[in-house]
Amino acid sequence: MRYANVEFSSAECPEQGDRFSLNSENVSLKTVCDFCYLWHNNAMNENHFLNRRNKLLERMEAGVAIIASASPQTRSNDTEYPYRQNSDFYYLCGFDEDNSVLVLIKTAHESKTLLFVEEINDEHALWNGARLGVARASEKLGIDEVRDIAVYPEQIQEILREHTRMYIDLYDEGHFLSQAKQGAKALQAARGVKSHIRTMHDLTYLIRSMRLIKSEEEIALIKKAVAITAEAHHEAMRICRGGMMEYELQARMTYQFQSRGALCEAYGAIVAVGNNANTLHYIDNRDILGNDDLVLIDAACEWELYASDITRTFPVSGKFTEPQKELYEKILEVQLKVIAAMKPGVKRDWLQRYSEELLCQLLIDLGILHGDLDTLLESKAHKKYAPHGIGHWMGLDVHDPCPYVDESGESLAFLPGMVMTVEPGIYIRSDDESVEEKYRGIGIRIEDDILITSEGCENLSYMIAKTVEEIEGMCR
Repeated sequence: MRYANVEFSSAECPEQGDRFSLNSENVSLKTVCDFCYLWHNNAMNENHFLNRRNKLLERMEAGVAIIASASPQTRSNDTEYPYRQNSDFYYLCGFDEDNSVLVLIKTAHESKTLLFVEEINDEHALWNGARLGVARASEKLGIDEVRDIAVYPEQIQEILREHTRMYIDLYDEGHFLSQAKQGAKALQAARGVKSHIRTMHDLTYLIRSMRLIKSEEEIALIKKAVAITAEAHHEAMRICRGGMMEYELQARMTYQFQSRGALCEAYGAIVAVGNNANTLHYIDNRDILGNDDLVLIDAACEWELYASDITRTFPVSGKFTEPQKELYEKILEVQLKVIAAMKPGVKRDWLQRYSEELLCQLLIDLGILHGDLDTLLESKAHKKYAPHGIGHWMGLDVHDPCPYVDESGESLAFLPGMVMTVEPGIYIRSDDESVEEKYRGIGIRIEDDILITSEGCENLSYMIAKTVEEIEGMCR
């Protein structure tokens, strides 16, 4: 299959300019421009966050909901990791600063939203950049009332004094939520207080249930992340040669992300050559690429905090050996069957069982496992070579912490707007003498990002080379 390195000029594609190229004959100029139109017209604004807050308030009973921003994380001594906002906090207000708290108040008669933020500070601005501040946050964020975070400790207790129900992350021991819990405890113990918090409810479950269904705007952001990730994976395939280091491929992919404005990876990149691929979360990325090996790359970027998550496995030499090709095509067949089964009404636990049946049969067909399919599944013999689940929710977090079961413990059925990865893999260690030598040391995973639609599903990462012919064409 032929691949053209298509470059779109700024006149043809005003949103991306000449920086955008996807090396696939499946991606036309119209596809890219349609995407740019979608992205331009579905960018997040304060109304989207307002609608989410209103939806959360509708799901709450009368009470107070409190959610805090993420805290900066120390890397070493007095240096910090790049700041990443708490996804639940961002989902409700779109505010990307630390030292902030969002408070939603609901009574029988009205609802109100407060945001506590750090006021403008010249010293902080000198070293770290200017804050938005109370006045500008009031103008830009569509919040009912914005207050200085300095008054939060005393004011949160006064707010709680009027209510009996608090929604909060029950397991977060962070500073701001601890202050709220301590305030509630103090009111409960104080004399003369007519009302105090009597019940605490898990706020994260309510928010993350909402996060399960992606809006058009969210899907556009995920598609943007996937489009950039596609270019990075294709670049890795094009430049890969025996004798290179794993980290060289990682560096080229990082360049592709950042040169297109995706400044953050969605997760730590896995670039695993040969037997390294049989360590599922291999992140050392310091080995040399052997010409006869496969290299598994699990790497992707995020865009406006929305993740993509893609894995491709391809030959360092640019051409699969026969054993590599045989195993790869069987895993790809499993993935395509699983994706074809995804549609509204299908339950995720059924999809997991179905994928395990397919992978177990694959191992029997290759002579890696021996025996009856049902017996092998019952004993979980296939888990030695296929140890992980078929996929996970994806969105603001690469592993979106949305529920997989309902409140009664039943597996959720797919609904339009859900996004889930599909990532079957087989891992055969080089020291496994129970397997034919030709398969030893091979680890293969194929992962795509799948959107559930009203009619079935859509592979959001369809444009990334995946068949043997496409990969070998890209690698040449």
